[in-house]
Amino acid sequence: MEDLGLKLLESLTQAHSVPGYEDEVRKIFLDELDGYGEFGADNNGSVYCVRNSTGPKVMVEGHMDEVGFRVQNILPNGYLKIVTIGGWWGHTLLSQRVEIRNQEGVKIIGTIASKPPHFLREAERNRVIAVPDMFVDIGARSRDEVADWGIQLGDPIAPWSPWTPMRQKDWYMTKAFDNRVGMAGAIQVGQFAKASHCQLISAGSVQEELGLRGAKTLANITTPDVAIVLEGPPADDTPGMPLSESQGVLGGGVQIRLHDPSAIMNPRLAQFAIETARCEGIPYQVTVRSSGGTDAGSFTLANEGIPCVVLGTPARYIHSHNAIICSSDYHAMVELAIAMVNQLDEDTVQGFTSFL
Repeated sequence: MEDLGLKLLESLTQAHSVPGYEDEVRKIFLDELDGYGEFGADNNGSVYCVRNSTGPKVMVEGHMDEVGFRVQNILPNGYLKIVTIGGWWGHTLLSQRVEIRNQEGVKIIGTIASKPPHFLREAERNRVIAVPDMFVDIGARSRDEVADWGIQLGDPIAPWSPWTPMRQKDWYMTKAFDNRVGMAGAIQVGQFAKASHCQLISAGSVQEELGLRGAKTLANITTPDVAIVLEGPPADDTPGMPLSESQGVLGGGVQIRLHDPSAIMNPRLAQFAIETARCEGIPYQVTVRSSGGTDAGSFTLANEGIPCVVLGTPARYIHSHNAIICSSDYHAMVELAIAMVNQLDEDTVQGFTSFL
């Protein structure tokens, strides 16, 4: 299962799937879970696969999108202006490669650039270049040539970053671990969980990076009784972060999130996750966050309220071209999600929301 997980994770990270254009990740989801259950989708493009027809509805979910861009304008001399989709920090962008996917699915590579530093005034060199002052150079010489290459306004743009095993054993670097670790996990849980006591819903949402949008309609159409959200949260074990306070250390195990500004996780479900990890001998780390958010923010408010917990694979430098994970953390996340699903029966799930 671990080798299959790495191959799946590699294919997912290399997919071109920015918010609103999640087609390539969706296809992998459908291909990998073909034969495991019944598929469905909402009108925004979130997708799910249901196994079994009795017991509580247990959703294991990740979001399919990654932070990216769209073509905002095409300049007369062939350069592209861009608009961000999701949260980017200007420091991470210049000189990075991107792929524009045109209407025919052809991908054209380019690099993000700006006015060269040799021509900047001192004050300009000492500030972060804003995205509106950047452009993408694809090697075109005119607006007409860009059109000949099939590029139009609004075309999606994704980071380009190859899958790279690192010198450190089990460490990997590439783009989009936020949240292709979650999608790989949702697929593997759908493939390997026994789920003998529940209806298992493996799912992928759209447009999480634009405000947890897809989870809203996904919850409406699937009506889960409980949601296990799988994520690629930011690691906090790098210079500048106090290691004595770290809650997302590479190699530290699956991260069990209790709180962030988007959601207070169901305390009983979160404790169930912690106790399951302890009983199964799965390495884990507990986190309480003062920033960020996940699809749990939408699920907890959907329908009558869906009890949620977030399991994460910590990733350094998310929302950049070069994130880093330790694969043992990913495997621990999948192992814990499977162990939880295999134990979630009617009585256990009802216990999460029995308040009277």
